[in-house]
Amino acid sequence: MNAIINSPLFGILLSLAAFEIGTVISKKWRHTLLNPLLIANVLIVGFLLTTGISLESYNVGGNYIAVMLSPATVVLAIPLYRQISSLKKYWKPILAGILTGSLTSIACVLFFGKLLNLGDTLTRSLLPKSITIPMGSVVSEQIGGIPSVTIIAITITGITGAVAAPAICKLCRIKHSVAQGVAIGTASHALGTSRAMEIGEVQGAMSSLSIGLAGLFTAIVAPIILSAL
Repeated sequence: MNAIINSPLFGILLSLAAFEIGTVISKKWRHTLLNPLLIANVLIVGFLLTTGISLESYNVGGNYIAVMLSPATVVLAIPLYRQISSLKKYWKPILAGILTGSLTSIACVLFFGKLLNLGDTLTRSLLPKSITIPMGSVVSEQIGGIPSVTIIAITITGITGAVAAPAICKLCRIKHSVAQGVAIGTASHALGTSRAMEIGEVQGAMSSLSIGLAGLFTAIVAPIILSAL
């Protein structure tokens, strides 16, 4: 039994099974809170706690899935290519929106980190919360954060964005498809982008563009801001 649990196949199959269950539940009830990834995370954590299986045993296979995140993100360039005309037309407000969103994310983390007295290391770990896991974990390590904490923060941010994005756009009266895509991608990276693609092709394309640029801006700006503090 231990040989099965400690094999890569265990973590991979558990992840796939949990996500498949989450997808079925999401399609059946179609509620914004029933995000497949959120359901999968709850199921996996619940299963590990119930059975007493360690996270290290799960990660033997789970880490294989994490490795595939980088090449999977590249696929998001396809809808962007299809909407290249919108990019050429709105490139100035797109860049301004992504830069503003990235700076706002960093400022919010620094403000609440100080307000809640989170400590320097934890605050630095939360700074890359709105960029993809491959980029965020590297940035976190470079600025003195804890990559594992950063990954958790990125996952929570992405799930929150995917769940709340339509409601926030409606509440803030963000009606332009390009603006919606930029806002979602900048705030909640690839997980938010998956939701943006469900809203519309333009939103998905602009969101996928925002992922890369927001990650680049954060990687450049975060160390500069920290060194100035």
